[in-house]
Amino acid sequence: MNQPINKAFTAVDFALRSPVVLGIAAIVLLTAPIVLIATLWATLAMFGISLGEILKSFLSRQFGFSLLMMGLSLFLIIHLCAACILAERKLSAFTQDRRGPNRVGFWGILQPIADGIKFILKEEIIPTHVDKPIYLLAPAMAFLIALTTFAVIPWAGEITWPWTIDGVQPTVTTQVASLDIGLLYILAVGSMSVYGVVLAGWSSNNKYSFYGGMRAAAQMLSYEVPLGLGLLTLLLVAGSLRPEVMVQQQAESGVWNIFLHPLAFVLVLTSALAECNRAPFDLAECEQELIGGFHTEYSAMKFAMFFLAEYSHMIVAAALLTTVFLGGWAPLPFVGWLAHTDTWWAALLKFGVFWGKVCTLVLFFMLIRWTLPRFRFDQLMRLAWKAMAPAGMLLVVLTGALAAFGAQRNFAYSFTINVVALLAALAFAAFSKSPVTGRQENLPDVRVRPA
Repeated sequence: MNQPINKAFTAVDFALRSPVVLGIAAIVLLTAPIVLIATLWATLAMFGISLGEILKSFLSRQFGFSLLMMGLSLFLIIHLCAACILAERKLSAFTQDRRGPNRVGFWGILQPIADGIKFILKEEIIPTHVDKPIYLLAPAMAFLIALTTFAVIPWAGEITWPWTIDGVQPTVTTQVASLDIGLLYILAVGSMSVYGVVLAGWSSNNKYSFYGGMRAAAQMLSYEVPLGLGLLTLLLVAGSLRPEVMVQQQAESGVWNIFLHPLAFVLVLTSALAECNRAPFDLAECEQELIGGFHTEYSAMKFAMFFLAEYSHMIVAAALLTTVFLGGWAPLPFVGWLAHTDTWWAALLKFGVFWGKVCTLVLFFMLIRWTLPRFRFDQLMRLAWKAMAPAGMLLVVLTGALAAFGAQRNFAYSFTINVVALLAALAFAAFSKSPVTGRQENLPDVRVRPA
C-alpha cells in the first residue's frame, strides 16, 4: 500500500534545494555580524563609551591582534574542513564521471551539515576490549595537534594602522606567534601527529588496527627525512628559520623558491602527502588489507575527528608549502608588488592571496588522491629511503656549497644543482641491481626429524 506524501517534508526539501532560499540565508549570515556590531556600537555610544577607541586599543597591541588572528585562523581552518569534504566528493565524482552529492541543498551544498549531524547523532560504540583512556585520547590528540601547527604561518605580513597612539602609528604582525625557530616549530609539532594514529591502533586491541598504526609510524617517520632535507635546503637559501623572513625574501626579489628549487618542492610536497596519510600514501588505512586500519574500532564523532584531523593537516601542509615555496602572500612572481606595502587594505589583499594559494594546493592534493593508485608498502618505503632521501641529501650538499660562496639565491646555479640532483637520483635508480618488486626471498626449507 502506497504511503501518503508528507507535504510539509516536501516543502522543506524544496526550500533547501532552492538557490533563492540558500542565497537569502547566506546574505542573512553575512550581514548578521555587521548588524550585531552596529547595534553594540550604538548601545555603547548611548552610555558614552566609544567602541571605536576600544577596538583601536585592542588591535594596536600585538597580543590582542594575535588573539584575533588565532580565532580567525581556527574559524577558517575548521570551516574549510567542511568545505573540503564537499569539494572532495564533488571532485571525485567529476573524476569518475559521476554526479556526486546533489540531494541536500542546492547542488548538494548542505551535504557537510548533513554529515556533521549524522556523526553527532550516531551511537557512540566503545568496544569492551579497548584500552579506554588511550582509545578516547587518540582522536582528540590527532585533531588538536593539527590545529596548533598554524601558529607561526605569516598570513599577510605586517600591518601599520592609520591611527596613532602616543604619536606613533602602531604596527602588528599577522602571525599568531613570531618565533626565531618557526620552521623547527612546524616540524616538531607536525611530527607529533603520529602519536594520535599509533595510540589509536595500539589501544584498539585489534590486529588490523595495530598493523595500521605500525604502518603509519613507519611511514610518517620515514617521510620526515626527505621533508626535513627539503626544508633544510630552503634554510640554507634564506639563512633564517623564520617563515616571515622567507616570505619577505621571495616577495622582494620576485623569485619564489619553487623556481630556485623545484626538486625540493617535489620532495616536500610528496612528504606532506605521506605525512597526511593521503592517497596514494594511505597504507595505514587501506581497506583491501586492513579493513579500516587504525580507525577500524572507531565510530560516530571519534571516527569523524580523525578525518577532520586529516583535512586540517592537509590545509596546514598547503599553508607551509605556500609560505616556503610559493611566495606566501606575494600576489605575483617576478615582481615586488606589495612587498613594502603594509597598509590594512594591502593586508586584506595579501590574506586573500595566501588563502587562494592554499585552496589551490588543497584541490591539487585531492586531484592526486583520485588520480594515482595506491602504492604497495614496500614501494612506499623504497621511494622514501632509496629515491627521495638520497636526492634530498645531495641537494642539501650542493646548496651548502653555493651558500659557502654566497650564490644560494642565484637562479641559474640553484636550478642547475636541482637538475644534477635529479639526474643523479634517476641514474642511481636505473643502474641499481635490486629489482623493483614486492616479492620477498623464499625462506629456507625447514627439515623436521621424525620422532
